Amino acid sequence: MPKIPQVRIANHIISDKSKIEYSVVIPVFNEEQNISLLDSEIKSVMDKLLGKYEIIYVNDGSNDSSLEQLKRLKDIKIITLNRNYGQATALDAGFKESSGKIVISLDADLQNDPRDIPRLIAKLKDRNLDVVAGWRRVRNDKAGIRALTNTGRFLRRFLINDPVHDTGCTLRVYRKEAVKSLDLQGEMHRYILALLRWKGFRIGELEVNHRPRYSGKTKYGYDKAVRGFIDLIYIWFIEKYSQRPLHMFGRLGIGSFFLGVLAEAWSLYTRLFQGLSLNRNGWFFLGFFLILAGIMFFSFGITLDLLMKIYLNTSQNEKRYYIKESINTQ
Repeated sequence: MPKIPQVRIANHIISDKSKIEYSVVIPVFNEEQNISLLDSEIKSVMDKLLGKYEIIYVNDGSNDSSLEQLKRLKDIKIITLNRNYGQATALDAGFKESSGKIVISLDADLQNDPRDIPRLIAKLKDRNLDVVAGWRRVRNDKAGIRALTNTGRFLRRFLINDPVHDTGCTLRVYRKEAVKSLDLQGEMHRYILALLRWKGFRIGELEVNHRPRYSGKTKYGYDKAVRGFIDLIYIWFIEKYSQRPLHMFGRLGIGSFFLGVLAEAWSLYTRLFQGLSLNRNGWFFLGFFLILAGIMFFSFGITLDLLMKIYLNTSQNEKRYYIKESINTQ
C-alpha cells in the first residue's frame, strides 16, 4: 500500500489533512528579529483553541537570516519562494498550501497581535460570515503611511464602492472556500476583500490591536502605493467589464465617433455659409481625430473581448511564481 503522507502539527502527527481545523499563513520578508517571538505568540494563542492547526511561513525571497531563523522553529511548514515576489504572491502560495477549514493570515512584523485571533474566529462563526477582517482603527504608523492609507481608502470608495475601513490589515480569518477562490498577484492583497465581496462571500470587520513595529523597517512606501493604485484601476475594470470589455470601449468608440461627426458637420456648415476654408478650420481636424479614435476604440474593444474569451476558456499553464523548497520542521 502507498505510504500516507503525514503532517506534523502542534506536536501531534496527523495523517489526514482534512482533520486540520486552522491554518495560519504568515508571509515573511526580512523579519529575522521578529520570527522567534512571533512564532511563540501564535502557538500560545492557537494551543488554547479547540482543533488541530498548522502554521505555514512563506519566505518571500528574504535576503537576511529569516530562513535560518524559520528552520530553527518546531512544528511548522516553510515555503521558500525563489525570489521576492511581494506580499500578495506570498499569501497566494500560503493559501494554496493551506488545509484548514479556517485560514488565518497575519504579518510577520509583530504589529498584528495574535491575541486578536480568537475574537476574529468567534465573530466569523457567530455571524456565519466567510471573512472577518481586522480594522486597525488606532494606527501605530508614521504620518506619511497614514496619509497614503487614507488616500487609498478614498479612491477605493470612489472607484469600487469598497465599504471596508482597513483593507491593508493582513490580520484576517477566512473560511477555506473563500481563500481557495483567490488568485493573487501584484499588490492585489489590498483588494482581497473587494474580490471576495464581488464573488458573493460575506465579509465582516472587527477592531484589532495595532502594535508599534518591534524591529526592522516597514515594507510599505510610495512606490508600493503607486503600484497599488494601478492594481485598483485593474480591479475596477475587471469588476465592471471582465465579461464584456466591448461594453466599455464600445461606448467610448460610439461617443467619440458621434462627437467627431458633429464636429465635421459644424466645419462643413462654416465652409458653406461662412466661407471658412477647411484647412484653417480646427473643428475639421478635431472631428477627423474623434472619428478615427472612435473607430480605434471600437476595434480595440472587439479585440479585447475576443482575447478575454480565449483567456477564460484556455487553461493557464505558465506559473506566476516558483517554490524553491518546502520544509516541514519537527
